[in-house]
Amino acid sequence: MEKFTTLKSTAIPLNIENVDTDQIIPARFLKATDKKGFGDNVFRDWRYNKDESVNSEFILNDSRYSGSILIAGNNFGCGSSREHAAWALVGHGFKVIVSSFFADIFKGNALNNGLLPVQVSESYLKKLMTTVKNNPKEEVIVNLESQTISLGGTTSENFEIDPYKKTCLINGYDDIDYLLSKKELIEAFEVSSVK
Repeated sequence: MEKFTTLKSTAIPLNIENVDTDQIIPARFLKATDKKGFGDNVFRDWRYNKDESVNSEFILNDSRYSGSILIAGNNFGCGSSREHAAWALVGHGFKVIVSSFFADIFKGNALNNGLLPVQVSESYLKKLMTTVKNNPKEEVIVNLESQTISLGGTTSENFEIDPYKKTCLINGYDDIDYLLSKKELIEAFEVSSVK
């Protein structure tokens, strides 16, 4: 995984609540077991019309908005536990998802795939959403080390993250990489427990 410390990026405001994993990546695209290609179909049924033409009204198709931060409505990632939803978001280029609430399984899947779910208060989410919607060039700064998110370096809010997952993201570790980073300690413990 890529190391994550601080991200400064424009953002895409997806002002929709209760976005479930089937909306993030529809079930018909779940046949593959490799992560590659899932980003092409993220929000597929919203990005395209039934005749496969581009839905120009959907925010991801609005050329004014871009960036690796998705600001979403409340209750993001609900529904089934498919890890493919995290794969699709990462494959599309998102590094951070901001919401006032995440489904627990989605949050775990996101963190395991290098995608940082930043949970903020409803009032701060509204401020982020409004500011970015009105000014697509506004930059959002996410600092994982200090666990803060801010708008253009001005108004900010702290967010919580599991300390173990924070360590993994900062170092670019998955669970196995983390264990390997402790190899010397594990070997020393083995030696000491044999005596």
